[in-house]
Parts: sequence; structure tokens; C-alpha cells
Amino acid sequence: MTPDLFVKYFHFIGIFGVFGSLCIEAFTVKPTLPRWQVARLAKIDGLYGVSSILVLATGFSMWFLLGKPAEFYGENWIFYLKIGVFSVIGIASLYPTIYFVKNRKGGTDDEVTIPSLIIWLIRMEVLLMLTIPLLASMMARGIGN
Repeated sequence: MTPDLFVKYFHFIGIFGVFGSLCIEAFTVKPTLPRWQVARLAKIDGLYGVSSILVLATGFSMWFLLGKPAEFYGENWIFYLKIGVFSVIGIASLYPTIYFVKNRKGGTDDEVTIPSLIIWLIRMEVLLMLTIPLLASMMARGIGN
């Protein structure tokens, strides 16, 4: 077994973690939530963060250390688009993350009003995540070189 097999495996595990946690957030978040659910969303968002770090670490390992030559990725504009989409998703997640962390403590039955922007951002993140497999498939087929 080669190291790139394990790196690719953990890359996929990270992707599943990112997408799964985003979907849970999208289905859970509502205009008002009890504080215990906000605390749970903060934990789910923590899983999202750890999974994102795993995706980045393994992705950069594949780019610079393992697998295809770095030029395969570095000369492909679709690869940069894929990184850009992932970056936009990460930036969009900052406001919900900060909000959930700040509002997770207090009485468990207190109602917390969730700003509509947070709901919109989480849904946008899910939709953008759905474009990444298409971009990855295009890139793997040599489109964008």
C-alpha cells in the first residue's frame, strides 16, 4: 500500500465530514432555536472545521508531495476555481461559526434568534459544495489544462 492511497482516503473522509456537517447545519438551523440546539450546532460546526483542515492538509499533500506532478494541478485553471470555491465556502462559514460559539451558553431552553443571513449562508455553502465534485471530475479528465 502506498502513502498516497491513505492520503486520498483521508481526503475523502474529510470531504464527507465537511459536506455532512454542512447538511446537518442546513437542516437544523431555523429562525429561532433553543440554546441547547445552538450549542449542538457549535459542536457540529467544530466537526466542520476539523474536516476542513483535514481536506486542506491532504489536498496540499497530494498537490505538492504525492500523486500527480504539481504542474498537473498548478497549470489547471479549474483546480484554482475549485480552491476558490472551497475558500469562499470557508469564508462564508466564519459568521455562522462565530455566532454559534458566542450564543451557545446560557439557559438551555432560552430561545435564540438566528439571523436570516446565517441561514442563507449555510444554504449557499451547501450549494457551492455541490459544485466541487463536478470541478474535480473535470480536472481529473484533463479539462482546464
